[in-house]
Amino acid sequence: MRIVIFGATGPTGRHLIDQAIAAGHHVTAVGRRPDALPPRPRLTVVTGDVLDPGTAERAVAGADAVLSSLGTPLTRQLVSVYSHSAANIVAAMHRHGVKRLLAVSSSVMDPAWRPTGETFFNTVMDPLFNRRMGRTVHDDMRRMEALVRDSDLDWTLVRPSGLFDHPAVTRYTTETDVADGLFTARPDLAASMVAQLDDERFVRRAMAVVTTEVRPSIIGLIWREAVRK
Repeated sequence: MRIVIFGATGPTGRHLIDQAIAAGHHVTAVGRRPDALPPRPRLTVVTGDVLDPGTAERAVAGADAVLSSLGTPLTRQLVSVYSHSAANIVAAMHRHGVKRLLAVSSSVMDPAWRPTGETFFNTVMDPLFNRRMGRTVHDDMRRMEALVRDSDLDWTLVRPSGLFDHPAVTRYTTETDVADGLFTARPDLAASMVAQLDDERFVRRAMAVVTTEVRPSIIGLIWREAVRK
């Protein structure tokens, strides 16, 4: 299968490239820094910015599926990267007749997401970081989800919980809309997306992904993923 990965030079995008190629797919990786992706078999690099409609057009032509792992750190400033990129990707897919789309969103999109046993997170960290500090990011994620849902594509909105780095795929679970878990390892997120290239269970649905085997520190995660960035 020929797949396109937007956000390919990001921390999740790199796992997507590795896992997709290992699974035998041909990958077109889209990024603004092509030097960050060493040449290898079955990898084509398209240099550009997905916020430019022309980049999406060039990348999507001839593809069988599109994976988007685009993201931005939490900020109080106005955010439009999710909705703007989704509009360009969806338009390009329509024009080129490409149907399968998997786009990374967040568990925060489901108001029922309250991980069991995570009192400190649910009462302190979630209201502070997700609902307040990250409000503009999540508002734009909602706009992205609406754009994707309104398309006639075979879409899946992929909703990880708190993302963290890990060297390899571990045990994880997937559920429709929301899953009971606080963390998602980036290799597990990538694995769940690559697996959906050959699985129709979550077509036109949101797929929540949570890691069940390993767990980072909440404070360390907030520092690395929100404050330091």
